[in-house]
Amino acid sequence: MIKRYSREEISKIWELESKFSYYLKVELAVVEAYYKLGQIPKDAYDHILNTAKFTVDEIDEIEKTVNHDVIAFLTCVNNYVGEKYSGYMHKGLTSSDVIDTAFALQIKDASDIILKDLDNILNTLKTLAFKYKDIRCIGRSHGIGAEVITFGFKLLNWYDMFERAKKRLEYALSDILRGQISGPVGTYSNVEPEIERITCEILGLKPAKISTQVIARDAHAAYISALSLIGSAIENVAVEIRHLQRWEVAEVEEGFKKGQKGSSAMPHKKNPIASENLSGLARILRSNSFAAMENITLWHERDISHSSVERVIFPDSTILADYMLQRLNFTLENLVIKPDNMLKNIGKYGDIIFSQSCLLKLVEKGMTREAAYEIVQREAMDAFSGVKGKENFKENMRKHLNDVEIAACFSYEKYLKNMDEIFKRFEYN
Repeated sequence: MIKRYSREEISKIWELESKFSYYLKVELAVVEAYYKLGQIPKDAYDHILNTAKFTVDEIDEIEKTVNHDVIAFLTCVNNYVGEKYSGYMHKGLTSSDVIDTAFALQIKDASDIILKDLDNILNTLKTLAFKYKDIRCIGRSHGIGAEVITFGFKLLNWYDMFERAKKRLEYALSDILRGQISGPVGTYSNVEPEIERITCEILGLKPAKISTQVIARDAHAAYISALSLIGSAIENVAVEIRHLQRWEVAEVEEGFKKGQKGSSAMPHKKNPIASENLSGLARILRSNSFAAMENITLWHERDISHSSVERVIFPDSTILADYMLQRLNFTLENLVIKPDNMLKNIGKYGDIIFSQSCLLKLVEKGMTREAAYEIVQREAMDAFSGVKGKENFKENMRKHLNDVEIAACFSYEKYLKNMDEIFKRFEYN
């Protein structure tokens, strides 16, 4: 079982210490690129690798004067590198070269965690789907009983949804995991494209095909949108669990550990608290996608209106996605399934959900569809309304169908005959 709700690892990626570590990683990769092209002597390269470091406290102190976080960072690092070799640091670069390239590395590391979370969800859902493949339950449309499915079929639909969610995230990552080392307004005026290519190769990123002074923010909006769609997939499952846990349904319920209490006033209560929590958090993820889209429009080649927004929505969205996926996985692993109640719900009102079978049988016997529909609907509504002596739909239909026809119409076989075929589509994925 996964470690429950551990957000420490992904949170660290967005801490100041980590942010500046990513900055330094980019700066040193640029130094290495220059060295590989023979533009930095070996003694300078070795010295920089051995001495370049920083402390957040020192950066904060310098920033009080310079009021610029990247300059404060560079000043701090160069204090350790020393005046002799400091000219090789940040050579030909602009601040956003470091910021956006480091940002891509942060996103990559956070996404690696989220992708593992998605794999856990997919594994859990697929295992449960095949386990409950043949457990019959009622399918509902508009919240009302429709026809028979299986609980495994329901879970398999969730699996399919999360599989698409993972693909969307991977596609968004293919656009956002790009670096830029192109100088002011992106024209390589003081740094050659080859430096960018080598730097990105060292960092495991693709070079941006073109950048202005920043990497275009539509890629970032697509990434946050992919996370918001993960949130919507989570809420889809959470809302279903909430519905199925209602007393009127009682087909599943969230695990309830020893000593847990559901209400300060009512000792009988067991509430779907995890699913409700996930429904609420999905709203935050989705709202962040609107902020990310607003970030796409910048003044000319660059402004910094996007920066303040991203400092909030990227840590929040990635940490939330990680937390939500872990919490959902824990909820699914501990979900209490109630097959007896599922069968009981299928059989309500005397197997009323077999109405279409009865309709088709009457048509097959030569009745017009309109006439058959009127008969079946009347018998079904009498059963549903509890008309005295007509509370059982199956018994009501015996006036119109013989015993052999009744047995055929009220059989589960045709509803589930293609379930194996559906599940085969997922066996080898």
